[in-house]
Amino acid sequence: MKKSKENSRRKMVKTMVAGAAAMGTGVAAKAATAKTSTSKEVVGEVIMDQQVPLFSSAVKHGNTLYIAGKGAHFDGDITAHTKHVLDELQKALEANGSSMDKVLKVNVYLHDLADYKAMNEAYRGRFGDNPPVRTTVATYGGVPGDSLVEIDCIAALD
Repeated sequence: MKKSKENSRRKMVKTMVAGAAAMGTGVAAKAATAKTSTSKEVVGEVIMDQQVPLFSSAVKHGNTLYIAGKGAHFDGDITAHTKHVLDELQKALEANGSSMDKVLKVNVYLHDLADYKAMNEAYRGRFGDNPPVRTTVATYGGVPGDSLVEIDCIAALD
């Protein structure tokens, strides 16, 4: 009886180890497949700098859409700039199969941290009832192009 119990336990352990190894191999194979089956697709304009690509305005990867930072390059206050930037983000999202409701992450770059409250007032409610995760920072030296705010985002696709 003692040997029978030992053999049974060994068989169980071997089965568990073999199963775990098979699961690990399956996970590794799926991960390898995922890496090769999804590739980055530039869906927006490629911004050039002296005839060299500098960055893309929008990129799709799998079921995720990345939108480059949008700024407001006109005279105006933080409220006007924030509204303009959010409108531009919305256009880019919708043009690429997403929406403000599907935004997962937002980065807000302010020219001056004193504009935080007014930016929030213009920002409030633009992403629906479940707003995305957000990081807000004031940039040292200002936002490029004399914008008072720049915003980029990551969104889900259907």
